[in-house]
Amino acid sequence: MKTMVLLNPTAGGGRAGRDAPSLLSRLPMALDVRQTVGPGHARALTEEARHRGVNSFIAVGGDGTLHEVINGALSAGEGRPSVGILPLGTGNSFARDLGIHKVPEAMKALQGPKTQVVDAVQIEHDGEPIWSINIVGFGFSASAGSLMNRRFKRLGVPGYLLAVLVELGRLHAPHYRYRLGEGGWLDGSLTMLSVCNSQFTGGDMWMAPAADVSDGRLDVIAIGKMSRRTFLRAFPSLFKGTHVQHRDISATTAEVVHFDLPGPVEVMIDGEVETLSVRTLRCHPGVLEVPCL
Repeated sequence: MKTMVLLNPTAGGGRAGRDAPSLLSRLPMALDVRQTVGPGHARALTEEARHRGVNSFIAVGGDGTLHEVINGALSAGEGRPSVGILPLGTGNSFARDLGIHKVPEAMKALQGPKTQVVDAVQIEHDGEPIWSINIVGFGFSASAGSLMNRRFKRLGVPGYLLAVLVELGRLHAPHYRYRLGEGGWLDGSLTMLSVCNSQFTGGDMWMAPAADVSDGRLDVIAIGKMSRRTFLRAFPSLFKGTHVQHRDISATTAEVVHFDLPGPVEVMIDGEVETLSVRTLRCHPGVLEVPCL
């Protein structure tokens, strides 16, 4: 059976549409290439294919395209699906954990024999469960991500930095009540709370430097209430992974994170922002297979 390719031609400012045909022609396997036409289309195509027994996919685009393919692949069908990555989008965060930083590395992984079994995160809320493979963010990351998607996405990674600067002007620390596994409830005002399956977000931001996509655990990074000056001074350390040494930042792990929230909040899921009443984030070990180096 052919490998289905989900190609977002607008990803990376149109780069995916321009570069993908020649790159895909170099792959040795039989391909069924489908171009997406809008939000949700990659998920629908993947889910329908899974019902037909297709078990092998390639996501061509950025983190958003990968997010949709993962959700389609895990919401239907039987067995462990394989999802390859051809990173021609803006962020391409998750692929970094597999040693894939650039397109030549991705092509080598897609043509090679090596794969890695990886975890995914199921988000339980008032609607149908949502899957995440990269990061689930609350607070500042969700606000900045929402602004970036609305106004600055065409600028790529610099657009996210611009959104960060804008959001810095209205920095606040919402109250969150959550608990790690069967531990006690944690209450506090947090500038940002990130529950991570992988290490990177927003392209180069090293949010969870100790995360392992195959360890069956989530890395929880909690940034406490900070002044604008303190947050601005600490922000560059997010790109070095040294922010976890800051006195107002904690880094812990858990298999599941429970939430007790007063209502819907903005949540950044693999770069996409939704407003959800989140109840639980749960790590599901080894549910995906991904070609890697």
